[in-house]
Amino acid sequence: VQLQASGGGLVQAGGSLRLSCAASGLSISSYTLGWFRQAPGKEREFVAVINWSGGSTYYGNSVKGRFTISRDNAKNTVYLQMNSLKPEDTAVYYCAAGTRYNRREDEYDYWGQGTQVTVSS
Repeated sequence: VQLQASGGGLVQAGGSLRLSCAASGLSISSYTLGWFRQAPGKEREFVAVINWSGGSTYYGNSVKGRFTISRDNAKNTVYLQMNSLKPEDTAVYYCAAGTRYNRREDEYDYWGQGTQVTVSS
């Protein structure tokens, strides 16, 4: 099982990025998918989660209204559209797959390798 995150990069404050996470070795259609991030010197934090059908989503307070999580089960891929980016969004972003719809890290079974997002002021 592999989750391959991509789409990170350097962007100016106020800009946008779209992260993708492609799964191989499992079908995501029955999994909850989440995004987490970890900034230097900080603990990893929850960003967003989407249930198996895409009908339910939930966001961390710091990204609510700016980020949108979505999924394409046919492409076995989850996305994170990030708008109005701020310097404090700078972090390594990780995708994860689990069987329960929640925001707890320990509930996720599979993790991607992370993609770096850097927002300059």
